[in-house]
Amino acid sequence: MSEYIIEGGNRLYGECGVQGAKNSALPILAATLLCEGKSDIYNCPELLDVDATANILMHLGCVVSRSGHRVTVCADSASGTEIPEPLMREMRSSVIFLGAILARNKRVRLSTPGGCEIGLRPIDLHLDAMRKLGAVVSEEYGNIECTAPDGLKGATVSLSFPSVGATENIIIAASTAKGTTTVINAAREPEISDLADFLNGCGAKISGAGQGTVVIEGVKRLNGSSHSVITDRIAAATYMAAAAATGGNVRLVNIIPAHIGPMIDLFEEAGCKIRTDCRSVNIEAPKLLKSVKMIRTMPYPGFPTDIQAPIGAMLTKAKGTSVIIETIFENRFKYIGELIRFGAKIRADGRMAVIEGVPVLHGARVRTTDLRGGAALIVAGLASEGETVITDIKHIERGYESPEKTLAALSGKIRRIDNDGSEKSD
Repeated sequence: MSEYIIEGGNRLYGECGVQGAKNSALPILAATLLCEGKSDIYNCPELLDVDATANILMHLGCVVSRSGHRVTVCADSASGTEIPEPLMREMRSSVIFLGAILARNKRVRLSTPGGCEIGLRPIDLHLDAMRKLGAVVSEEYGNIECTAPDGLKGATVSLSFPSVGATENIIIAASTAKGTTTVINAAREPEISDLADFLNGCGAKISGAGQGTVVIEGVKRLNGSSHSVITDRIAAATYMAAAAATGGNVRLVNIIPAHIGPMIDLFEEAGCKIRTDCRSVNIEAPKLLKSVKMIRTMPYPGFPTDIQAPIGAMLTKAKGTSVIIETIFENRFKYIGELIRFGAKIRADGRMAVIEGVPVLHGARVRTTDLRGGAALIVAGLASEGETVITDIKHIERGYESPEKTLAALSGKIRRIDNDGSEKSD
């Protein structure tokens, strides 16, 4: 099993770029199913979740090729309507194919998605939305089947919660539905806008993406196009957390600072100096971080649940007591038990974690429990004295492209060791 080996206690400094956004790339790749001709997706990160998405596309009959950070998809021969359970279980976001397959082939059969065990991610909102668009939905023994023999029809869909995945599924499905669809209480994340930008470039008519109400006027056909995925705001904030935890000074380039506004506020509260321009962020950390009063995860533009764990790891080195309230997923604190192995002082009670900063963390052997929890272990390992070994790193590689290379470019001492003991990169 592959592992990360970290020699901690080294201050991060320097400049690096940030990968393309996983949470944009996956729905955009799913949306290529609706396009005639070839779609070229640029700045697509090299991740296990992207590989899983490509495998699903190929299973459905698409021709998929990759050259570096460009993924090319031609869906002209895609006739598949079912994704087998092994492919669905590879990632939680596989349900994003629901709307695309249904819109293309008027029928879809899926099993319950898999992925990180961070808590329930019910797909009721997705299914209810498909019903509103005219689909007949049946669920049995963990399988979901949706049919729309006469095609999907535009409707008003009001979400009880601004679910990112449900909003994406509706936008994709409604792009070629008959009539106009209005999504009320839509998710406002930047990744929603990126998906809409891709689809509009293919001929869709989507307005209001990134706002609370999105309107989609269905069109008869979409044509493949070229699109560059936005940079990953969660990866950017993770490397900022690592810089802060090590007392570093790091500049991240080719990013969109507006996308990480809520996180910038927190870093400043912790005592970091932040400088931004239109495409970069510089973080300069103090020798001793300050605690923060309270972090409450919320849908965008609030504080994102996906960065909660790396920030929690950062705050283990802050002076004073910090509090995190997790409102999105009930099992986001599974990483805390592993942080305690470093000597961190954290108490979790339900959806609340209380972090009492300590002056020193010590390297430990720890196991990754989920994607963002794994990133938290990297942050803690870099900030600790001595050696840290992180196992089960497949979870991390679902969402972070070669973090050992990025961190090594910032003078972090981290290596990836493959199953046979060989070193992949340093």
